[in-house]
Amino acid sequence: MSDTLAAVRITMPRLSDSMEEGTILQWLKAPGDAVARGEALVEIETDKATMTYEADRDGVLGELLVAEGEVAALGAPIAELFVDGAAPAAPPVAAASPPSAPAPPAAAPPVRMRATPVARRLAADLRVSLEGVPGSGPRGRIVRADVQAAAERRPAPGAGVGERPAARPAEAGPADTRVELTATQRTVARRMSESRGSVPEFTLTAEVDMTEALALRRQIVSLREDARVSVNDLVVKAAALVLREQPRMNASWGGDHIVRHGRVNVGVAVAAGDALLVPVVADADRLSLHEVAQQTRRLGAAARERALTPEQLRGATFTVSNLGMFGVLSFDAVIDAPQAAILAVGAVVRRPTFDDAGAVVGRDLMHVSLSCDHRVVYGADGAAFLERLRAVLERPLTLLMPPVGGPTEGVAG
Repeated sequence: MSDTLAAVRITMPRLSDSMEEGTILQWLKAPGDAVARGEALVEIETDKATMTYEADRDGVLGELLVAEGEVAALGAPIAELFVDGAAPAAPPVAAASPPSAPAPPAAAPPVRMRATPVARRLAADLRVSLEGVPGSGPRGRIVRADVQAAAERRPAPGAGVGERPAARPAEAGPADTRVELTATQRTVARRMSESRGSVPEFTLTAEVDMTEALALRRQIVSLREDARVSVNDLVVKAAALVLREQPRMNASWGGDHIVRHGRVNVGVAVAAGDALLVPVVADADRLSLHEVAQQTRRLGAAARERALTPEQLRGATFTVSNLGMFGVLSFDAVIDAPQAAILAVGAVVRRPTFDDAGAVVGRDLMHVSLSCDHRVVYGADGAAFLERLRAVLERPLTLLMPPVGGPTEGVAG
């Protein structure tokens, strides 16, 4: 082993396509620990998910250059690794000197509580000490709700036993709270600003009669209890079929050209706590309705647990955003550039309509809005997409036709 330490820098890795920086959530190794290639080294929060980064070589972990809760830019050094397995050299022994008064015992280093960056920022804003706060997150980590609960349990300043807290001035109200953005929120804000500021978009709205589609959904569930199919699954499958038929819509803006994608990969917007994530149902046009439903459930659960992999967030060619479950009737979604379009889905509402004989009948109606990039597609393209989407959903047996290159699917899904 050489006397000169062979130290290399570990840099902030790229863990997603749009990642520009990452937050160190937890170091899984301490300085001086041996590290084996492929061993979990650090948990990092990216703009889309929380991921574990593994060491790419054997060695001994040296100095941690970025502490837990701190942010580092992509490619910036975050730690040192001694690849020859040597520990840092001990400092040289100082020459003998006259005895002096004994130095006071060194204070023990402060214990860093396991907490998310959001919880640390909120604790600082509310002046709550993390020491003694029980953590309800994974592996006992303190999360935002734990800090809020601790703040609510804290006695009012100056209120002792037998004392009444001083009355607040009548004009005083709750104090303002500064909420720092997470890496995910910063990325969403930047991408949405770029989209609205640079994309010449237009929006088309249509009304879809979902009566037959809901009846089919009820039949599927009645025949097979585990075949859970949501309204959004019906829309995702229908959109995928129409995108395959109309490749002009399955496209992206390339700066000075248009990219028409060979695969139909539908992104599904998911609200995940303080983040908006868009996991991708790859090759949705080739999947059966039952397979689409299975994937959306699995991806949605992973998104809410911030456990998505980079592959599950990559490659969307079109996006569906549904707020109907919140009672929203209609809305315009922001295009996830460089995609050509995004479909906004509202709630299904039972309304009175007239049939061909003029009689009043109840029908289940749903509004959808298609926002398009005018550089990639034109109004007629968007109108043709919505017309065909409505036709597929109003004749929902089309959704059960054999997928391209796949087996025939029965009504039971």
